[in-house]
Amino acid sequence: MWHHLGKFILKYRLPLLAILIAVTGFMAYKASQVQLSYDFSRAIPTNNPKYKAYQEFKAKFGEDGNLLVIGIQTDSFFTEKLFNAYAALQRKLKKENGVDDIISIPSAVNLVKIVETEKLKADTIFPDRLLTKAEIDSGAAIFLNLPFYRNLLYNAETHAWLMGIRINKELMAKKERISIVNNISKIADEFGKVNNLTVYKSGLPHIRTQLSVRIVKEMRMFIAASIILSAIILLLFFRSASAMLLSLAVVAIGVTWSFATIHLMGYKISILNALIPPLIIVIGIPNCIYFLNKFHTAYSETGDKKKSLVMMVDRMGVVTLFCNLSAAIGFAVFALTQSQILKEFGIVAGINIIALFFISLIFIPGILSYLPPPKSRHTKYLENPRLNRWLDRLERWSLNHRKLIYATTIVIVIASAAGMSRLKSLGFIVDDLPKSDKIYTDLRFFENNFKGVMPLEIVVDTKEKRGASRNYNNLVRIDSLSEFLASLPDIGRPLSITDGLKFARQAFFEGDSNNYSMPLEFDLPALSQYLSPGRDSGRNKNSFAKLVTTFMDSTRQKARISVSMKDVGSKRLPKILDSISKRVDQLFPKPKYDVQLTGTSVTFLEGSHYIINGLKDSIFWAFVLIALCMLYLFRSARVLLCSLIPNIIPLLITAGLMGWVGIPLKPSTVLVFSVALGIAIDVTIRFLVNYKQELPGNNYDMKKTVIDTIHSTGISIIYTSLVLIAGFIIFCFSGFDGTKALGWLTSLTLVTATLTNLVLLPAILISLVKMRK
Repeated sequence: MWHHLGKFILKYRLPLLAILIAVTGFMAYKASQVQLSYDFSRAIPTNNPKYKAYQEFKAKFGEDGNLLVIGIQTDSFFTEKLFNAYAALQRKLKKENGVDDIISIPSAVNLVKIVETEKLKADTIFPDRLLTKAEIDSGAAIFLNLPFYRNLLYNAETHAWLMGIRINKELMAKKERISIVNNISKIADEFGKVNNLTVYKSGLPHIRTQLSVRIVKEMRMFIAASIILSAIILLLFFRSASAMLLSLAVVAIGVTWSFATIHLMGYKISILNALIPPLIIVIGIPNCIYFLNKFHTAYSETGDKKKSLVMMVDRMGVVTLFCNLSAAIGFAVFALTQSQILKEFGIVAGINIIALFFISLIFIPGILSYLPPPKSRHTKYLENPRLNRWLDRLERWSLNHRKLIYATTIVIVIASAAGMSRLKSLGFIVDDLPKSDKIYTDLRFFENNFKGVMPLEIVVDTKEKRGASRNYNNLVRIDSLSEFLASLPDIGRPLSITDGLKFARQAFFEGDSNNYSMPLEFDLPALSQYLSPGRDSGRNKNSFAKLVTTFMDSTRQKARISVSMKDVGSKRLPKILDSISKRVDQLFPKPKYDVQLTGTSVTFLEGSHYIINGLKDSIFWAFVLIALCMLYLFRSARVLLCSLIPNIIPLLITAGLMGWVGIPLKPSTVLVFSVALGIAIDVTIRFLVNYKQELPGNNYDMKKTVIDTIHSTGISIIYTSLVLIAGFIIFCFSGFDGTKALGWLTSLTLVTATLTNLVLLPAILISLVKMRK
């Protein structure tokens, strides 16, 4: 079959190449339309109850992750120069496109009782102009006497000051968010430079935008680095510019198709599928090396270019198909998970790795047929004396030291199993960033001074209209839950409708901060009316009124308690949520009430569980499907067992090392196993297929065939392994710890897989010969 296919490709090479070029042109057009994803909540299936609750929350109360925070730390905040500069910063930021509102000290309001009418009005504490020192001191005295703002806009103990900038939720999911966040950062940094202060920036808009920009930069860097590194290796290997350019053209087509597939499938570039184009390069180059290696070997034997090209397709077609199929399975199994972001990664990667096979099958023989035959210097690598000496050593080890090989393998497996027992799952919202990274250190500033910026939302459904505003018993329960939340060490200052009522009560008692407490039941009707923006007596819809009224829905049936918390990680977060749930059950018994815990913190935890569990399942399915492919290819359970052992051991070693050095299981590290299995099994397939093909020519002498296979495939296996290892090492230069781990862990797995396939696999095959005798 493959022999006839080789003749067909050469006979119709021109129309096949024309079709390939036309399709690539179409793909290039589609690739130019691919967009960057700004949605970080797609780890959860859309039918998941927590995902539905989060979407319902956003529909009623708006986006919870659109608050960007700016912080400074100084004990001279209320000096004339600094305060006026801080107020000017707020005014400048308020004019920026995409900024909906700012809550900050210069715009803070106070509720003041009008003695004549016994009514309250909202007045700004600091006039919106350049202030004198006396005016600032007067305003500061009022402001610092308002408990409502304590630990919300400032921390009196650490002298930290916070400004909250609410970004337009419509622009949060668009490309414009990058320029909005960058402009805000630039203005804030200029303020810090002028006033000799360190400005800290955090909040989900800032974190997500910075991560998105880094993803794009790294994707471009990895593509460029992969191409340059591959070009150097190919040039050193083949000593031929045409072979190098041919291989680079194959992977360039593959990369173009991968970008186009992302767009055609309706997806966008995410932190995961941004890895696909560099992976296509890393996987595509070995295809080219094996095809060219077989072509050069055949040409050295026959001296006939056309015959050699047909032999290349005949001998390498089935091998490359199953190698690409196994690699595609290693990625495509992610499509079986329930996580949308993993599904997208698996589908796009799987499709394009298979497509890469057909691109190579058509493009390489088609172009080689138009090029002149290879010269002697192009095939000189086939007689590399240094590599051949190493292959001789491998042969001697396999023949004479099998017991030592088996004993060493058993010891390593036992040590790896012990390391695996130490593996733990752990993830963070701001994960994979170095501890010295500006994003990480700024986040820690807000955690140390304001207990974090990660949103946690609690929605209380009273199941009665106006039950959240006029039912005093419900309000007391809400306040009790708020006080419980405030007592937790990892949760910041809660905000709810009851905080507005306390503020109003303080105003009624002449601003005495001792009266900042829940009003009595008979005070409720007189106070609650001032928390409606329609009754705002000061500026229309000032920040205070807008802030307070976001904590009830339009029917006043549902109330929202909003808190910011630390990024405590997937291990501690469930314990915190469980303690909150227990208190919720005590205060709001079912079925009278319905309470939902939601927000980015909850969806992150749920998403982490789905990703980790999905990746674990994907490893199982990768083994099953690859095993079925191997069984079909070799039609022998014994050969299947021989093929799996050298590939299971590298995964065990990697998992054991992770346990010993304390690398946790998280999305970026669990990804290693399925990917490495799919790629490493290529070496086994190429070795065993060559073994199977050579067996008849050696009169079914299995021992002699193993020795010949070591020498005939060893050089190309070593070179392709070097390409793969070098390609993954590139990821070690990432700014994300997870991508670094993916790079060096996959490289480690591939190194051990190369050794097990060139040392352990031949030893097992020779042992089978001994067993048959």
